[in-house]
Amino acid sequence: MIRNDGECTFCLGFTRKRETTFATKLATAIYEKYQKTVIVLYCDIETPVLPVVFPNFKREYLASVGVALSKAELLQNDVIQCLVTIKGKPNFGFLGFRDGENKNTFPRFTRNKVEDLIDTLRGISDYIIVDCTSNLENNILAATALELADMTFRLTAPDLKSISWNLSQMPLYADKKYHCQNHVQGINVPNADVLYPIEETKAHMRDVAFLMPYSAAVKTQMQEGRLYFRSGDRGYDVCMNQIAERVVRYASN
Repeated sequence: MIRNDGECTFCLGFTRKRETTFATKLATAIYEKYQKTVIVLYCDIETPVLPVVFPNFKREYLASVGVALSKAELLQNDVIQCLVTIKGKPNFGFLGFRDGENKNTFPRFTRNKVEDLIDTLRGISDYIIVDCTSNLENNILAATALELADMTFRLTAPDLKSISWNLSQMPLYADKKYHCQNHVQGINVPNADVLYPIEETKAHMRDVAFLMPYSAAVKTQMQEGRLYFRSGDRGYDVCMNQIAERVVRYASN
């Protein structure tokens, strides 16, 4: 989470879809419960997220953050023009890449340009939620956001593949600039029909702060392109509201 006047929460996870869902739902919870200005930044350019979150939007309506990052001088208006907004939800915006875009679509982004983007977002929002990829080495947008984040949520699924990934890849993020010692570790249950080794996963992850339950309602919302609304699943919403409360409480300190 990046703070200033805008706080930035960085969501780092192993599985692309689950971390995107978490980031979008966290932003929605903060927006709905606290009536704050919230912007979500989706960093993935290998599998652009905007068409996944907004499958019912026409492509021409989904502006790309790559356009703003390609400007010689990044101005606030450039960023605002790239925001995807939702009718009836003022002060709630989304930035990301469009389908068909990849690393060769735009000039290579520099760290300074990403910092300019984050600074601009700080100036126009209360909270910035950054949805990242697991491969920071090849994504300067995500890597820079992680370094600047005030609060970082790291998600994993309770399965052997996720445990293996964490044990092998997390040492790559041991550099002090990533503040791994302050990451908030969560477990995200991906399916209600499978018995997962949750306790064994907790033992490997250490200091697990929360367990996100599986929600059929949220899965349906993902498929229908409605993640930015409340799920209606009481258990899931209560858990997400508790995480949102943790973020807001941290920001107020």
